[in-house]
Amino acid sequence: MLKLEQLAELLEKNRAAVSAQVKEFSIGGRSFAFNSQPAIMGVINLSADSWYRESVCLTAEAAIERGRVLTAQGADIVDVGAESTLAHAARVEDAAQNSKLVPLIKELRRAGILVSVETYSTAVTRACLAAGANILNLTGTDGTDEFYRLVAAHDAAVIICHVQGKNVREVGDFDFSADPVEMMRGYFARQIEIARRNGVEKILIDPGLGFYYRNLQDSAVRVRHQMTVFLNSFRLRTLGFPVCHALPHAFEFFGDEVRCAEPFFAMLAALGRTDLFRTHEVPRIKAVLDTLKVF
Repeated sequence: MLKLEQLAELLEKNRAAVSAQVKEFSIGGRSFAFNSQPAIMGVINLSADSWYRESVCLTAEAAIERGRVLTAQGADIVDVGAESTLAHAARVEDAAQNSKLVPLIKELRRAGILVSVETYSTAVTRACLAAGANILNLTGTDGTDEFYRLVAAHDAAVIICHVQGKNVREVGDFDFSADPVEMMRGYFARQIEIARRNGVEKILIDPGLGFYYRNLQDSAVRVRHQMTVFLNSFRLRTLGFPVCHALPHAFEFFGDEVRCAEPFFAMLAALGRTDLFRTHEVPRIKAVLDTLKVF
C-alpha cells in the first residue's frame, strides 16, 4: 500500500531535484511551457493487433476523425503508429507502415494537428518526417545517430524512449540490478549527448513503462515498478529535458474498469512532475490535470 510516509521519504532524499527546470521549446510553431503546463498526447493505433480498442482505427477516415476528436478533447499532440508493441503482434514492413502513416500525417497536419510518429525504423522515420510529422517517438536504440540527423534536418522533436534491447520488439528481461531511475538517467544522458551532437535540441525522455519485458508480466511486479518510476520521474528532469510518460493499463487490477487505469496512473505521474502524458483516454486525463490545478 502506498503511504504518505513513503512520499515524504522520497521527497527528503531527493529534495534538490524537486525544483529542477526543463528546457521549453516550440514544436511545429506551437510553444510548450513544460515547467508550468503539462501537455497531453492522444493516441491513434493503425494496427489491428493493438489491444486498446478505443484507439484502433482501421481506415484512413476513422483515423483522421479520431485525430480531430482527440484534439477537440484536449490533446496537444497526436501520436500515430502502424505496428503494435505487443510481443505477439505481427511485424509490419516499412512500406506497409508508410502507406498508412504518410497520408494520415499529411491530412492531420493540414488540419493544424501536431503529429508524433512512433517507430524504430529509419525508413518510416524518413518518410513520416518528410510528410510533416513534428515528433519522432523513437522506440529503438540501434543506430540512433541516423535517427537524430533526420530529426534535426526537419527541425522536429524527438522522444527518446528507454528500451533495454535493439528496439521495443526485441526486449527480454528488464534489468533490476540497480535503481531503475538512476539506470534510466544514465541511458538518457548518453542519448541526449548523441542527439545534441547531431543537431537535435527539442528532446523529451520516456522511461518506456508500457513495453513488453518478459519478467514484468507478473502484474504486481510490473505495477510496483511502474508506480515507483512515476513517482521518481522528477529525478530525471535534472537532465534538463521534459519527461514523457505513456500511461499503462493494469488490466489485472482494473478488469472491466480498465479505462480508469490511465487516470489513476496519471495522478502518480503528475506527482512525479511528468511533462507530457501519452494516453488513450484524453478527456479523462485532461480532467485529472485540470482538477489538480485547483489545489
